[in-house]
Amino acid sequence: MSSNPATYIQTSATRSITAIRFSHVTKTYRLYKSEQKRLLSAFTRRVSFKTVTANNDLSFNIQRGESVALIGRNGAGKSTALKIITGVTTPTAGLVEIHGRVSALLDLSSGFDVQLTGRQNLHLRARLWGLTQAEIDGKIDDIVEFAELGSYIDQPLRTYSTGMRSRLGFAFASSLDPDILILDEVLSVGDRSFHKKSLDKMKVILAKRNLTLLFVTHSLSSAKQFCERGIVLEHGSRMFDGPIDKAVTFYENMTD
Repeated sequence: MSSNPATYIQTSATRSITAIRFSHVTKTYRLYKSEQKRLLSAFTRRVSFKTVTANNDLSFNIQRGESVALIGRNGAGKSTALKIITGVTTPTAGLVEIHGRVSALLDLSSGFDVQLTGRQNLHLRARLWGLTQAEIDGKIDDIVEFAELGSYIDQPLRTYSTGMRSRLGFAFASSLDPDILILDEVLSVGDRSFHKKSLDKMKVILAKRNLTLLFVTHSLSSAKQFCERGIVLEHGSRMFDGPIDKAVTFYENMTD
């Protein structure tokens, strides 16, 4: 485990050759027997806990414009790395640098207010993302059309199914113009027709010049389709880093 203090740097700079840099990053979690024990730990050090290392001295560098797949079994540390990159959680030790505007298609239905309508949620998310009113006005109609929710767009989200919420989330997230795009198993949104439309949309997004893609998936065929490079993780550590075909082969041999 790295003894370096944790440092997280995020800038909007797009001239940097580096888009994402992990240098000796470690992330540990404390697991308590109950929420009561967790609360008590804030007042005393006598509460016992189990330490779990999700990322272990993890280092990699992703240059601007690269398309990279994070490959690994459940618990390998992939999602934790994404959460660190997107600022959902912070590293315990090591250096993280993010240069550019990040859009993450992770849990598509999270962050919605179920009391607001679909349209109101779109406006709220757009504001939180920093879009101007002019930018919002220019995007909303296209987002609504892409989501294919019909009259439900003006109904409260509490009336939506899980699939409808995911479609709304994908429609919004895929409408943004990021420098760095983070994907985590979200390309199976909706029915077969919407799934195909989502894939076509992703191809358009990925055609953007200098877009950096970091893709987490259990579908090795999808990894090959969208990425040129693969990083294989196991127990939070980097096991392989190289061309996507070789990364997939390494992973398949590792899991045989």
